Amino acid sequence: MSLEGRCSVITGGGGYIGSALASVLCSLGSDIVLIDSNPTALRTVANDLMEKWGKEALIVDCDLEIEKERCCLIENLIKECSRIDVLINNAAFVGSASLEGWSVDLMSQSLDTWRRAMEVNLTAAFHLSQGLMPTLKENGTGSIINIGSIYGELGPDWSLYEGTSIGNPAAYGVSKGALFQLTRWLACTVAPDVRVNAISPGGLERGQDKRFVERYSARTPMARMATEEDLLGAVAFLSSDASAYVTGQVLRVDGGWGIW
Repeated sequence: MSLEGRCSVITGGGGYIGSALASVLCSLGSDIVLIDSNPTALRTVANDLMEKWGKEALIVDCDLEIEKERCCLIENLIKECSRIDVLINNAAFVGSASLEGWSVDLMSQSLDTWRRAMEVNLTAAFHLSQGLMPTLKENGTGSIINIGSIYGELGPDWSLYEGTSIGNPAAYGVSKGALFQLTRWLACTVAPDVRVNAISPGGLERGQDKRFVERYSARTPMARMATEEDLLGAVAFLSSDASAYVTGQVLRVDGGWGIW
């Protein structure tokens, strides 16, 4: 599963999941490019990678919601990176995002926020995959990994949310479901040069209302919510030659949530 000499690009690299993924890929020898709209978080993650693994990450401040910024990002990555082997489309507006008309009841959900979520969660993944495809094809080691969610495959169990302020926006699940179909479409289209897979994580515990955590855990065969560390083995596998014959797959890392 060595990634020595390879380069991995991670969107949302300043966040919880992105930083954990960067660390595991760095531990396998990969060079790292971190993309996020939070430069402070990017520097923190880059410093952590240097301290832990002695590798200097390339950090890029980019708002993936804006098409012009994505175009500049693609152009600059092609110029600055001698190779790109792995693209992880991880950036997304998640259920806890503080957007107007987002994590609220159906009648209050905003069409403008719906469009914003689609742009970041789905369109940006397509745009970057398209723009970086020639580079990903060059060395025969190209792998795209789209980070989805169980809510891209399954509907929400609203009983988990009763009495809490936690929501589950329609645009989140819809964008993740579309991301899974993009995974399949791309896998058929760019094989055998580049592999395209997705991961479908279960809910990650991040200090949510205790009642929600208890209900979620009780409904999950593994009896707990996920952590970022639970995703690392799957990402290492799909990034490396260990999965050389795997493409077009959605790998659930959900503690068994989806088997009921």
